Amino acid sequence: MTGLAGGAGPAGGKGPIGDGPAGGVRPDSGVPLLEVRDLVVHHGQLQALDAISLRVFPGEVYAIIGANGAGKSTLLRTIAGLHQPTEGSVLLDGNDVTQLRPERRARHGIVMVPEGRRLFGSLSVEENLQVGATYARPGGTWTIDAVYDVFDWMRARRHQRTGQLSGGEQQAVAVGRALVANPRVLLLDELSLGLAPVVVQRIYGMLPQILATGLTVLLVEQDVSQALRVASQIQCLLEGRTTLEGRPADVTAEQVEAAYFGLASTASAGRPGEGSDSLWPG
Repeated sequence: MTGLAGGAGPAGGKGPIGDGPAGGVRPDSGVPLLEVRDLVVHHGQLQALDAISLRVFPGEVYAIIGANGAGKSTLLRTIAGLHQPTEGSVLLDGNDVTQLRPERRARHGIVMVPEGRRLFGSLSVEENLQVGATYARPGGTWTIDAVYDVFDWMRARRHQRTGQLSGGEQQAVAVGRALVANPRVLLLDELSLGLAPVVVQRIYGMLPQILATGLTVLLVEQDVSQALRVASQIQCLLEGRTTLEGRPADVTAEQVEAAYFGLASTASAGRPGEGSDSLWPG
């Protein structure tokens, strides 16, 4: 595959968000752009998430790591509005979006690239991008042409069916489809899943160019080394609970391994903004 990365709040929060586009947050305001508070999610009788909280600030790459079944994808899907929580809330700019449908969250700027890409294989590259543009947030700068500028191979192959593309190329189209919705928070679910390591490197190589446009990214990743390389903040989940949270530069491989596999107590990880530098529970 060639040319994947072408070219150069307050404790109480606010009320539910209205129908207009969400307002901006200054990067130096100290206000999280996205906040999850004590999220509990069930799949039937099974509890998938247990009191998960996180705060993502403008311009951050926040990574959720953990093994299969840890609850990572459930967390992203709940933030995107595809699951309703049993308890807890999701806030954007301090505004409660917990009850908003997925398409309304997208118009406010929460957009997800789902695990497995979920493209329309019988449609062309450009038609898939047009699907993303259907729910575009007003006032954004991302267009289909802008996506072609980032992924320079797409322009020449815009009429090709996506089902004929390689896995890495399909992943790039899935990212492009999300970008044309003009997200403020881009949710990336398992970008590396099923892809060769060299393709994964190319996919992640596009992040600096995308982040330069002012996007904030929340990503889910099983590839821990890749997550640690690109993230400004990480959180490890195990069986739906937080076992580690902190800056990648401040965690050791042993701490990550213990949190990932549950080799130590998972009592109380330090959380950003609470005046604790503790990165390991207990």
